[in-house]
Amino acid sequence: MITSTTNKQVKYVNALIRKAKTRREEDLFVAEGLRMCMEIPKDRIRTLYVSESFQKNPECAALVKGVRHVETVTDEVFKALSDTQTPQGILALVKQYHYTIDQVAGTGGDGAAPALLMILERLQDPGNLGTIIRAGEGAGVTGILMDQDTADIYNPKVIRSTMGSVLRVPFVYVDDMKGALEQLKDKNIHLYAAHLKGRSAYDKEDYTGDTGFLIGNEGNGLSDEIAAMADTYIRIPMAGQVESLNAAVAASVLMFETARQRRG
Repeated sequence: MITSTTNKQVKYVNALIRKAKTRREEDLFVAEGLRMCMEIPKDRIRTLYVSESFQKNPECAALVKGVRHVETVTDEVFKALSDTQTPQGILALVKQYHYTIDQVAGTGGDGAAPALLMILERLQDPGNLGTIIRAGEGAGVTGILMDQDTADIYNPKVIRSTMGSVLRVPFVYVDDMKGALEQLKDKNIHLYAAHLKGRSAYDKEDYTGDTGFLIGNEGNGLSDEIAAMADTYIRIPMAGQVESLNAAVAASVLMFETARQRRG
């Protein structure tokens, strides 16, 4: 049992929580809480940390079963490990997922559903990213493509807000967004830009084929270079004096309109 908050493992977990660079170098991320840890495949958990109090939880035995490395820590040490104000007493170090652009861009074929991609440029808010991933799973998104300036998907705030969806939705970061979009266009994926210059209302377009939505930075929207790659500009009509929606809300509107059309 770990009883000291100065233990090197505590410092290691804290570094993984705070620093994207450490997460990349170690190829790990931190997932915390009962629900999240229940959803992680056991073979992806490198270490599971359990507090003394959580050991009394009736679900503890099932959670630790099949995990190779389990560490028990005092409640005080767990508070030092945790990134939350009210820790539940269970935290996992998890192997990161890796996908290729071809996996993320998989298009309808052999009975598969048409592609539904969310393409994010310079999205900065971890909460927005997490919301898009979670809503995306609910809407049937087939993949998420991001540039290197988008928030780290393994930021603990993103992980928490996805409520487990990050474990199931394929994603990829690209160094060359324009080149990646050209690859998508070569796969006949129709690219729509949510843009203030859009002439067509979003619900007047047909998203039943392979589709990708471009979503830009919260404050500045899409860059001119990336917006120019879109096949169609669309807009979400606004009442009152509102010009645009929060990035995650706009993305959700578009994803669920696509889901509605495809149900029909």
